[in-house]
Amino acid sequence: MTDDTSAEFHDFFDRHYAELARLAFLLTGEADAADDLAADALVALWDRWDRVRAAGHPVAYARGVVANMARSRIRGAVRERRRVALFWSRRQDHTEGPDLAAVLDVRQALRRLPFRKRACVVLRHALDLSEKDTALALGISVGTVKSQTSKGMAELERLLGDRTALETAGSGRR
Repeated sequence: MTDDTSAEFHDFFDRHYAELARLAFLLTGEADAADDLAADALVALWDRWDRVRAAGHPVAYARGVVANMARSRIRGAVRERRRVALFWSRRQDHTEGPDLAAVLDVRQALRRLPFRKRACVVLRHALDLSEKDTALALGISVGTVKSQTSKGMAELERLLGDRTALETAGSGRR
């Protein structure tokens, strides 16, 4: 690759790495994995940078790569939890620093949403993407984004209004 291409990618990296790491964190709920997922996604983009930038939407493509990697990580975690259920059931979430209870409730409720609903809610409301940009990032239609976001928000409202369900989920199933 040319020096100009390399500089262009490094500029892209500098501008979008933090957003991609935030997206990864919101999708997985794992702070440790967020940086790794964002970095892995950017490595994948670097390998295809000529094609990605020629396609015209490198940020949307990057968000899609992060979402797919997060989905794979979540699926792997589900399989692992099934294998070592006793270990996970005893694990307690803890935060470092002064984290607000409401933030923890929202994070816990987000983790309970199916992946597509969670991804739509996070991209639309946490990252403030348009319906079109969300659809582009996830490779789905705008109509699907609308319905999944609506259903996801309704489910979050139900979960956040039902503290008993959140407490049960926090102490039992992991």
